[in-house]
Amino acid sequence: MFLAVGNEPALRAALSAADGKPISFLAVDFDPLAKGYAANLSRPGGNVTGIFVRQLELAAKRVEIAREAFPRASLVGIAFDTLSREQGDAAAEAARKLGLEPRMVEVKDEQDYTGAFGAMEDARGQPIILPAGPIFLRDRAAIAQALLERRIPSIAAFRENLETGALISYGFDLMGLFYDIASYVQRLAGAAKASDMPIEQSPRFYMAVNLKTAALLGVSLSDVFIARANEVRE
Repeated sequence: MFLAVGNEPALRAALSAADGKPISFLAVDFDPLAKGYAANLSRPGGNVTGIFVRQLELAAKRVEIAREAFPRASLVGIAFDTLSREQGDAAAEAARKLGLEPRMVEVKDEQDYTGAFGAMEDARGQPIILPAGPIFLRDRAAIAQALLERRIPSIAAFRENLETGALISYGFDLMGLFYDIASYVQRLAGAAKASDMPIEQSPRFYMAVNLKTAALLGVSLSDVFIARANEVRE
């Protein structure tokens, strides 16, 4: 049995090595149904099953949150890399619908993040969206520092980004998903067949605000917004 966690390349690698053995996936930033890895959610067929997050919908929701938190904003930065390009496109479309100019900010692996966010140099105070992606989680501290130096408030996918300096986070409970996928691993290690196990969507989402970052940036958020942000929906 194989476990593929994270992005699409992880699942492709598992498929190439599995030789028909069952695979349980935790699709953090892609839709396995849209990508053709499963016939449908209720009976996926083949040898793969697991849990996925509708990340494109969440990317658009983060733009809505930015619009609500910064009603006077005229543009929104949209960070992306190779793996999160689709999230960037979804966020840009949502921004246009809300009357915001989307400014695409490409972030490359192992680069100078201070330079990467130079595209926002003339837009200090305007928000930027950080997607769900490996480098945005791994290098969250360096990214947060680069944005704070430019006084750019960020709306991120991971709670971990919030803990290192992002202003707002909205997304799924990453650690909770690991607990959830454990049940798939246990069943597949027994007699269950991947083809008969429904693919589930993440049931846990949260939104939170870093009040320390808000104070550092001089950002004033309404009490209603903060109270709603601190709620966690299980």
